[in-house]
Amino acid sequence: MAERFVYVIGDIHGQLTKLIHVLYHARLIDPDGMWTGQPLWAGGQATLWFLGDFVDRGPAGLGVIDLVMRLQREAGEAGGAVHAILGNHEIYLLGAHHFGDIPTGDNGTFKSGWLQNGGLPADLTGLTQAHIDWISHLPAIAQEDGHLLVHADALFYRDYGETVFSVNATIAHILAGRDTPAWDQLLIRFAQRMAFHESRIDGSTNAKAFLDQYGGRHLVHGHTPIAVMTHQPEATITTPHFYADGRCLNCDGGMYRVGPGFVHLLDIL
Repeated sequence: MAERFVYVIGDIHGQLTKLIHVLYHARLIDPDGMWTGQPLWAGGQATLWFLGDFVDRGPAGLGVIDLVMRLQREAGEAGGAVHAILGNHEIYLLGAHHFGDIPTGDNGTFKSGWLQNGGLPADLTGLTQAHIDWISHLPAIAQEDGHLLVHADALFYRDYGETVFSVNATIAHILAGRDTPAWDQLLIRFAQRMAFHESRIDGSTNAKAFLDQYGGRHLVHGHTPIAVMTHQPEATITTPHFYADGRCLNCDGGMYRVGPGFVHLLDIL
């Protein structure tokens, strides 16, 4: 059996230049920014997972999505795969687009909530139907060779289903509809974080129970910058943070801050 290479990358937040840099140095793309099938490079039949939060806070959120969509096509043609997980900032953007000044439960509106969380007008005005369709069909949770992939280090996924399939189906149904309270509640829940961290007495227990329910040896996520979790200098973070007795991998390198970003090669059995 041929050796498998599965990579993950955390929150991009519009940092297109940094993204291209880390993908090139991981040899997943060539100097022209194209997915590579060259034998001496790691692209070709490799698999790459993005863990959500492509937009907001940085200057080129839609540019990041356009790149990921293109790499999905190129990787598929080369025998590889590029996949993506839904992040809360994608929902913020779609909420601003669909509902604008409709009030939310926090005395704001969908648009004001998006702006307060780093939304940039250029992303909203440049949003196309192709972007909307792509975001709306992203899974919220996925499995890859013993790894459970989510965006948020949070337990709220349980509110939407008992299995990977049911969670994805429920959230996809919300995004396909226009039930504003359901959208509002999803965004509120998506703000949760640190459910598995050692700062919580039940953090490791939560991680084990979450993995037992949805399946996997390790939980791979973004959402909470590693620097926030570990108090390391952001500019020095170039690898994931393993915690919760080794069950969790935080891959949010804080690219929208001063983190250089990184691509991580998963340990595949």
